[in-house]
Amino acid sequence: MSDNKIQEQQNNPLHGLKLETLLTELVEFYGWEILLAAMRFHCFKMNPSIKGSLKFLQKTEWARIKLENFYLSRFKRMPRANENEFDLQPRERGFADGIEPRKPMQLTIESIELSQAKSASAHQEREQEKRDNYRSKQRPRDQRQSRKETQKDEPVYDPSDPWGKNR
Repeated sequence: MSDNKIQEQQNNPLHGLKLETLLTELVEFYGWEILLAAMRFHCFKMNPSIKGSLKFLQKTEWARIKLENFYLSRFKRMPRANENEFDLQPRERGFADGIEPRKPMQLTIESIELSQAKSASAHQEREQEKRDNYRSKQRPRDQRQSRKETQKDEPVYDPSDPWGKNR
């Protein structure tokens, strides 16, 4: 590992931090109920314990990554990953010199639910935009226009005349 990479890692709050310590800090500050609302891990719901949760997190990489991201963004309030680091694991990211962890974010179940609803809505909008862009690229513009004109000329459906005999 290069000296530059080591220096970047030393400015990452996860560098050298054991998963057990990370989880213990989160549980002591937020409690199981807040962590359950934020993470939605079953191990945080049914008889939650550090030992049981660690077993799940050590076996489940996506859950560990999600928890580490939560730790960085909510507990340490570090900046989000930039474009170059977006695909990196939380433990692989570095932070510029001078960026220091701040006090943990105060969370409530209501604030978490609001944040999740906003995130879901934004995700739906992005997906709809992708679908719209995909559809517009599929048909040439003149075909789309002629289809709209055809739809305007079609008579409105009349339930009393389902086969359109009286049109």
